[in-house]
Amino acid sequence: MKYLLLPLAVLGSVAHAQDAPPPEPAGSDAHELAKQLNNPVASLISVPFQENIDFSVGPGEGTRSTLNIQPVVPIGLNDNWNLILRTIVPVVYQNDVVPGESQFGLGDTVQSFFFSPKHPGPSGIIWAVGPVLSYRTETNRNLGSGKWGAGVTGLVLKQSGKHTFGVLANHVWSVAGDDDRADVSATFLQPFYSYTTSSALTFGLNSESTYDWKGKQWTVPVNVTVTQLTHMGKQPVSFGGGVRYYAAAPQNGPNWGVRLIFTLLFPKK
Repeated sequence: MKYLLLPLAVLGSVAHAQDAPPPEPAGSDAHELAKQLNNPVASLISVPFQENIDFSVGPGEGTRSTLNIQPVVPIGLNDNWNLILRTIVPVVYQNDVVPGESQFGLGDTVQSFFFSPKHPGPSGIIWAVGPVLSYRTETNRNLGSGKWGAGVTGLVLKQSGKHTFGVLANHVWSVAGDDDRADVSATFLQPFYSYTTSSALTFGLNSESTYDWKGKQWTVPVNVTVTQLTHMGKQPVSFGGGVRYYAAAPQNGPNWGVRLIFTLLFPKK
């Protein structure tokens, strides 16, 4: 089977590991750790592996499998500020998206640099802002834009009890690259909501919408997910999955898809 199977294998290992629940992670109970994971700029090192499989893509109505490797590394700058590095490296396999062809390799890497106060502001508001860069790491012309990009990103969220809600946004312009490829000017909007139970089970709803200002076209996938925080030995992990429906997509864009999620967490000792 040619699709990316790492998340499926990992989820099977995690399910087996749940037979004997380990103690809560040191320094934080499971519920609070799961809530930190819902905060994109929390002081928590994490390495999510997010597998997205989209169907009916391209003129060939093919299938695209994208494994996003998304390490998040917070860096304390001083007593008041953090710098959070969020990187997304896509590993893509697609079949019949280009009719009669298949491609496998890397897509464009996106890296965000969030400057965020260490403590929430008035009313518990958490915010962050900074630059975002898009790197030409594509290994096949059909897997990337052919452009280097730069722009700005920002985030606002609030956590209240078991609820987390907010919005993450960025805009990227192309700044260099192949002259025969279209320029990039794209806005990304991600409103999100999650509810985390006392047993560290999280129900999530978000939209990862992109507006292409050059093509004047929206792409709007809506994701519904369920994840559970647990352990593999002493290692805290979160795993789960969900479905996605495209409320809007370009011509020959996907109609629906599925998502699998596996995250390694490294809380402070």
